[in-house]
Amino acid sequence: MIYLDYQATTPLAPEARDAMMRWLDGPDGTGFGNPHSPHRLGRQAAAAVDLARERVGALFPPGGKVFFTGSATEALNTVIRGCEPVREGAGIAVSAIEHAAVWDTARALPNAFHEIPVDHAGLVEPEGSLPDGVGLVAVMQVNNEIGTIQPVAELARAAKAAGALFVCDAVQAAGRIPIAHADAIAVSAHKLHGPKGIGALWLRDGVEVAPLITGGGQEGGLRSGTLSPALCAGFGAAAKLAKERMQADAEHIEALWQRAMQVFDGWTLNGSADARWHGNLNLRRDGLDVARLMSDVRNVAFSAGSACASGSGKPSRVLQAIGLSDKHVKNSIRLGFGRYTGMDDLEEAAASINAAATAQGI
Repeated sequence: MIYLDYQATTPLAPEARDAMMRWLDGPDGTGFGNPHSPHRLGRQAAAAVDLARERVGALFPPGGKVFFTGSATEALNTVIRGCEPVREGAGIAVSAIEHAAVWDTARALPNAFHEIPVDHAGLVEPEGSLPDGVGLVAVMQVNNEIGTIQPVAELARAAKAAGALFVCDAVQAAGRIPIAHADAIAVSAHKLHGPKGIGALWLRDGVEVAPLITGGGQEGGLRSGTLSPALCAGFGAAAKLAKERMQADAEHIEALWQRAMQVFDGWTLNGSADARWHGNLNLRRDGLDVARLMSDVRNVAFSAGSACASGSGKPSRVLQAIGLSDKHVKNSIRLGFGRYTGMDDLEEAAASINAAATAQGI
């Protein structure tokens, strides 16, 4: 099967798998230590966690600290629910195209909720005014559905000027482009060729957050629970590789993007073509029956929307936010490609998708 769903998850890098194996057991059977134990096996595991934290931390701006979490969703919940302004009742402002981890969390809280609109390209206006009383602003760096790259640096300055904390979901940015400055940043290992089940929350020095998970006091008291050295090591190896390969991966993806624009001629692109991560291709074709298309094209893994929402049956909130009608939303598909996608994979997938769409008479 041809895999074109890189926004949902990415293939595990061989280097990350190799790094994990030592801590799943190891050739001498001593890789199972608890990193929070004081004996030799524990100290060895703790050293692996420290190295992983250093490697993941290299993806972030200077002046902050990395805390490992179970996922980016947990990281975002931790900072949104636990930051001081929100706990004191300040309002929350989030962009109209935020991931559900931000959107649903903010909506679930009793604080005043403010939606920050986007234009037809999916971009937030950096100079837009924030409502009075807002204590937290959340805008993602790269959108998971349409790939829009937001002007995060300008938005962070606007939030600071308004006296608010700026939170950035950088899940789709980490390892692909430099992560912009913010007060809190969330990332996920499995979106940059690492293992599932681990994420990270980066907090700028001086930002205080109450724990979401309490218990043993691990991760500096912010996130209790025994860390998995294997997951941490895999995350660290994937982060190191992503940083080293960032330019090469970007060049490969740009070549795929340019070819995709040719082989999907006649389709309409959703979102900006320029202010966008070019590994994300969200397309629509008038009259397309996407459910039938996905059934007919069995040799390609792609999406009718974000993996988190595709089973809900609801139209994409992101595509609605950029002005698409419900009909056009339902005519849309998302293709994602990356490091391990070959040009022949893209061309074969396009041939299958185009043939199935043509068979629908459109």
